[in-house]
Amino acid sequence: MSVELCYVIVGVLLLFACFDLMIGVSNDAVNFLNSSIGSKAAPFVVIMIVASLGILAGVMFSGGMMEVARKGIFHPQFFTMPELLMIFLAVMITDILLLDLFNTYGLPTSTTVSIVFELLGAAVAISVIKLLHTADGTMALWDYINTAKAMAIVGGILLSIVISFFSGAVVQFISRLIFTFDYQKRLKRYGALWGGMAMTAITFFILIKGAKGATFMTDNTLNWIQHHTLTILGGIFVVSAIILQLMISVFKINILKTIVLVGTFALAMAFAANDLVNFIGVPLAGLTAFTTALASTDPMTVTMEALSKAVQTQTGLLLLAGSIMVATLWVSKKARTVTETEISLGKQDEGPERFESIWVSRKIVALFYHVFSSLRTVIPQPVRRHVAARITPTPVHHGGSAGEKPSFDLIRASVNLMVASAVVSFATSLKLPLSTTYVTFMVAMGSSFSDQAWGRESAVFRITGVLAVVGGWFMTAFIAFMVAFVFANIIFYFNAVGIAGLMIFAGFMIWKNKKKHDDQAKDKEEMNIFQFEKVDDFQAAVSDTFDHLALQLKGIRESFDRTFDALFTEDIVTLRQERKRTKQVQLSTNVIVANIFKVLRLLQKTDNRVSYNYYQIIRRLQKLSDGYRDTVIRSTMHVSNRHTGLLPLQIEELMEIKKVLLQIFSTVEAALTKKQIVDCHEIVAQFHYLRELVDDYNANQIERIRSESSKTRLSILFYAISGNCVMMAKQTVKLLGIFNEAFINRSKSPDQTTKSCSEYSLD
Repeated sequence: MSVELCYVIVGVLLLFACFDLMIGVSNDAVNFLNSSIGSKAAPFVVIMIVASLGILAGVMFSGGMMEVARKGIFHPQFFTMPELLMIFLAVMITDILLLDLFNTYGLPTSTTVSIVFELLGAAVAISVIKLLHTADGTMALWDYINTAKAMAIVGGILLSIVISFFSGAVVQFISRLIFTFDYQKRLKRYGALWGGMAMTAITFFILIKGAKGATFMTDNTLNWIQHHTLTILGGIFVVSAIILQLMISVFKINILKTIVLVGTFALAMAFAANDLVNFIGVPLAGLTAFTTALASTDPMTVTMEALSKAVQTQTGLLLLAGSIMVATLWVSKKARTVTETEISLGKQDEGPERFESIWVSRKIVALFYHVFSSLRTVIPQPVRRHVAARITPTPVHHGGSAGEKPSFDLIRASVNLMVASAVVSFATSLKLPLSTTYVTFMVAMGSSFSDQAWGRESAVFRITGVLAVVGGWFMTAFIAFMVAFVFANIIFYFNAVGIAGLMIFAGFMIWKNKKKHDDQAKDKEEMNIFQFEKVDDFQAAVSDTFDHLALQLKGIRESFDRTFDALFTEDIVTLRQERKRTKQVQLSTNVIVANIFKVLRLLQKTDNRVSYNYYQIIRRLQKLSDGYRDTVIRSTMHVSNRHTGLLPLQIEELMEIKKVLLQIFSTVEAALTKKQIVDCHEIVAQFHYLRELVDDYNANQIERIRSESSKTRLSILFYAISGNCVMMAKQTVKLLGIFNEAFINRSKSPDQTTKSCSEYSLD
C-alpha cells in the first residue's frame, strides 16, 4: 500500500464519518424520541427542539469515549498505520451498510454492538494475515486483540438487557401503584416530590457522572463536583421539588410534561455522549494514526503506540458532529420508521399489530400465564384486590379524542426516560460503550409489560416483535464480525481495486435500501387511508366505511387480475409479488373491521338492524379476503413447485370466469365510490351467469379427469379457483345489498323496491 492510497483512505474515512452520523442517528433517534412522541407530551416541533439541544450538549461530554475506537478492541502498538487504516475502512463500510439495512426495515439495532464487532472482525482479519506472514511465531492472535476489554464491553451490553428490562418493570410498577392510571389527583399531592427525585437522578447521572468525559471540564472543577456531590444533589432535589410544586399549585401546569421533556433532553444528551464514538471514533482514530505516522521517519512501517495514549478530541469537531446529527434528526424519514416500531410494541391499547404471532411467543405467553396463575394462589386476595385496583388501566387515562390518543400516558413516558438515561449515563461515566438502543428499548418493554400493555389480546404479537428486535441484535454482532472480516481481507489483498469495488457495492446497496424503504412508505400511506382518525359522527363514519370497502375491492380486483394473468403464463415473479400483497389486503381488512367496531360503539342498543348490517359487512369482507388469499397462495405454490401448467382449455375457461368476476367487482366498486344505489337485477344476473359458467366448466373438468388429460394437482387447483370465484362474487353482491339498504334507509324514497337486493336469491 502506498502513501498516496493512505491519503485516499483517510479522505474516505472522514467522508464516511458524515454518512455514519446520518445513518446512525436514523437508527438511534428512537432512543430518546420514543417516550415523548408516544405520550404526546408536547407538539412534535417542541420535542425535536428539545432533543436537538440535548444532542448538542451531549457531544461535549463524549471526549473520553473516543478511546474505545483507538484501543478498546485491539492493541494498536502491534499494528502499522496502513494496517490500521485497512481495519478502519472495513469497519466504516460495514457499519454504514449494516445500519442502513436495519433502518430500512424499521428495526432498532445497536450502533455500539455493530462498531465493537466490526472492529473485532476487521482486527482479527488483519491479525491473522500478519500471523500468516510472520515466520518467528512470537505472537499469537490474542496478543493483538484486547480480549479483556472486548469481553467487558460485550458482557456489559448483554447484562444491560436484563437490568434495563427489570429496572423499567419495577420502577413502572411502583410508580403506577403510587399514581394509578387516574394520576391527576395524586399528582397534586406528592407529584413534586416524585418529580424532584426524577430531576435529581437526571442531574446525578448526566452532570456528575458524565462530567468526566467533558472536553471543557477542568480538573479543579471535576474535583469540586466530586467532593460536593451530596450537597449538589440535595440542593437540586429541594429546588426542583419547590419549583414543581409551584407549577402544580400556582400555574396549574402538568409537571409530567415538563419531566418528560427534561428527560428527553437528558436521554438525547446521554445518547450523544455515549454513542458519538460509534459514528466518528473510527475515522478520528484513522486520522490520528495517519498524522502520527507522517510525523515519523518511516510512516509506512512505524507502529502506532501513540494511539494507546489518551488524546482529547477537539471541541470544534464534536460540535460539528453534533450539528450533523441534529440536521439528520429533523429530515430523516427512516428515523421516524424506527421510532414507530418501538412505539407500536409499547402502546397501551390494542389495535393493528405490526408483527404476527409465532410459536415461540405463544409458548412464552402460555408460560407467563401459568406462572401468574400460580402466584394468584399464593398472594392473599385482599392484597390482590388492592393492587389490581391501582394498576388496572382505566378509560380516563388517555385523555384527548380518539384521533389524538397517545400510545401510553405521561407516567410511563417519564419512567422510560429517567431509568434509561440513568443506566446509559452511568455506563458512560465508566467509559463502557453501553448500547443506548438496548437500554431504552428494554426499559420501554419492561415498563409496558408492567403496565399490562401486553394484554391477552396483544401479548403474542408484542413478544414476537421484541423477539424479532432482540434476534436482530444477535444477528448484528454476527453479521458485523463476518462482513468486516471479509472486507478487511478484500482491502488488504486488492488494495485500490478492492476499495473501489467495495465503494461501488456500498453505493448500490444504499440505493437499493432507499428504494425498498420508499416502497414500504407507499404501502403504509395506502394503509393510512383505511384508518379512522376520529369516530364521533355516525353518518360520516358509515360513508367512510363504504369508501374503504370500495378501496379494498379495487385492490383485490387489480391483484386478482394480475394473479390470473401470471398463473396463465407461469410468471412466478409476479405471483410472489401478489402473495406478498395478500398480507397487505388482510391487514387492511382487519383495520376496516376494527373501524366497524368503533362505529358500532356509537350506535344505540335499539339500532339492531344497523348493527346486524355491520356484522354482515364483517362477515362478507372476511370471506372475500379469505377467498382472494387462498386463490393467490394456491396459484403461487403451484407454479413455485413447477407442477404442470394449466391446459389451454382451462386457461380459456378461467379467463371467462375472471372476466365476469372482475365485472361484478367493478360494478360494486363504482357504486360504493359514487354512493349511488344500484338496481341489483343486472348484477344478480351476472352472478347467476358466473355460477352457471362454473357448473359447466366443472363438468368439463370431470371429463378431463376421466380422460387423464388433467393431472390431480391441476384439477385441485382448477376446482379451488373456480369455487373461490363463485364465493367471492356472492360476498360482493351481498356487500352491495347492504350498501343499498343503508342508503335506501337514508334516502327515505317511497319506491326503492326494485333496487333492493334482499328479494333476489343467490342460492
